[in-house]
Amino acid sequence: MQRRTIRAVGAGVAIAALGLMGLTACSSAAGSNEKVTLTYGIWDKNQEPAMQQIVSAFEKQNPNITVNIELTPNADYWTKLQTAASAGTAPDVFWMNGPNFQLYASNGQLAPLDNVKTSDYPKALTDLYTYQGKVYGAPKDFDTVGVWYNKKLFDAAGVAYPKAGWTWDDFTADAKALTGKTPGTFGIAAPPYGQENFYDTVAQAGGYIISPDGKKSGYDDPKTIQGVKFWVDLVKAKESPTLQQMTDTYSADLFTSGKVAMYWAGSWNPGAFAKSSIASNIDVAPLPQGPVSNQSIIHGLANVASAKSAHLDDAKKFAAFASGKIAADDMAKSGAVIPAFNGSQDEWVKSLPNFNLQAYMDEVKTAVPYPVSKNTAAWNTDETAEMTKIWTGSVDVETGLKDLAAKMNADLAKE
Repeated sequence: MQRRTIRAVGAGVAIAALGLMGLTACSSAAGSNEKVTLTYGIWDKNQEPAMQQIVSAFEKQNPNITVNIELTPNADYWTKLQTAASAGTAPDVFWMNGPNFQLYASNGQLAPLDNVKTSDYPKALTDLYTYQGKVYGAPKDFDTVGVWYNKKLFDAAGVAYPKAGWTWDDFTADAKALTGKTPGTFGIAAPPYGQENFYDTVAQAGGYIISPDGKKSGYDDPKTIQGVKFWVDLVKAKESPTLQQMTDTYSADLFTSGKVAMYWAGSWNPGAFAKSSIASNIDVAPLPQGPVSNQSIIHGLANVASAKSAHLDDAKKFAAFASGKIAADDMAKSGAVIPAFNGSQDEWVKSLPNFNLQAYMDEVKTAVPYPVSKNTAAWNTDETAEMTKIWTGSVDVETGLKDLAAKMNADLAKE
């Protein structure tokens, strides 16, 4: 499951209607002793204990404010949020992701967070949550991508473990050498995932998914095509399970069951991998160097404040706190996510000392922001449909991506 690519339902027209409702916020006075209750919308039960610690720390500093966590499973989160926002009853503070951010910001649903110091966070993240020159999201956490590998399968095939500085050629040679050396195993699982797979290799090849101004698709660019072909070739060579096999069994489960030797996974996966039956036989390495770079896509969640909150000043204050140093330290100790606040990530790296989690951190400085636009969900739908055709071989890579570029450009023209 791609943790970061949660999409809004019916985003185009439904959320556009949100902006027509106007702002009804009745901001509480700063420094007031008025008793205030805020709601905080989140979607990850695994993070709820850490979020409760953060809430308790905030309430201790602000005894007149109570914060109630509203947990909604991620499968329902965006549908519920869309309905609440349309009715003007969105949580006072809630989690936001990149694909949905511009849609909510452009329709007046989010309050600018002028109380957030952008230098406290990786630039790529503050850029992701900036709209028309204003910061609307306080970065909460982030994720990059690394290559997990099964040492037992590498040893059986006589292949050296991956290490910093390896290249696409090294990677593809390893995938070939590892396939079938242990009966029934593959060198790599190569599903059509954006953030974890082809978005990264597109960047490494020097291509792009969407232009910096958000107006043009990059899918018909030769370098982008090269980045996608990297993965399709692995499936064609039978060095990866087929799309059908990776649909029948989640690709991460194929890795943790010892069926594949390598797997590109986000930094949200280590906790689960540490609990798997092969935990003692696996580790993670940096991404391989492509024709241009070994860049990883970086994405992360942000805490945002509803522009319609009846206690807007307090909501903005909590949004900033929930992404600040105290909160970051609590998140790091939980090991669930990499906190976005600069200087707080070492604790996360140490949370699972048996793994080389530093590999994820080494990619931050050169990481590429997750590709988004005002209505990411629209072209994501086309992207998924076309990639399915490409991965199953019903259309060749170049033809499929040129068709996707045309559809995506039409989507972008409607924003």
